[in-house]
Amino acid sequence: SNKAMDTPYNPWNDKPRWCQPWTILLTGICIIGGSWLLFHRIWVTGLVTVPIGAWMGFFVLLWPKLMREAMAAESQMKP
Repeated sequence: SNKAMDTPYNPWNDKPRWCQPWTILLTGICIIGGSWLLFHRIWVTGLVTVPIGAWMGFFVLLWPKLMREAMAAESQMKP
């Protein structure tokens, strides 16, 4: 059997080191924490958390799943 076909596609292998799950999470946490340290206002931190949390959630959870599904569908279409 073909080893490349047996292992599931890992979209993170195609991304540079600065665009990995841990860098995305670390950047988001630093931005959220930085907003608190800078302003000490829960509503400001909340306003920052919503888009940053959505960005982190999309790229760490949803994007890899969509890429794996797309690659699986593409490999099924090839003769």
